[in-house]
Amino acid sequence: MPATLKEYPGALATPAQFRELADEYRDAALLLLAASERRRPLSRAPFRLSAIQAIELYLNAYLLAHGHDAAEVRKLQHDLGARTELAAAAGLKLRQKTAEHLKTLHQNREYLVTRYGPELASQTSQINRLTATLDEVGRKVGATFPCKETQQALPRAA
Repeated sequence: MPATLKEYPGALATPAQFRELADEYRDAALLLLAASERRRPLSRAPFRLSAIQAIELYLNAYLLAHGHDAAEVRKLQHDLGARTELAAAAGLKLRQKTAEHLKTLHQNREYLVTRYGPELASQTSQINRLTATLDEVGRKVGATFPCKETQQALPRAA
């Protein structure tokens, strides 16, 4: 059944669709990183936002694929620490350093700082740490899904 405007966005999406959307945000994040300037922290904000969004979507995909309800996942808001704990309880095995970083992202409110706090840009995670977290979460969640070619694709704009 296609979603309507009355449905909460994502309420009817499949875990595979969330994973595919996460892949798109990851790819965009990496392009944004390549376009950023090394000594200008603000130039990396678009990368950070896209990377954090991709991580959140990967964890959503994993949770939905492992029996969590979409409304339950939505109630977590942007809490990557809570998502990480639920995903670990459902069997996702992340390196300790990665799991700790995901909790730190939430504790330091990096999602909000990246969006609304340009004065705090220099106090966010190291770029290499965020990139490593994005890579590991993407690989490990992606490995739990069948090949991309067999997944139902998200509808594309005409």
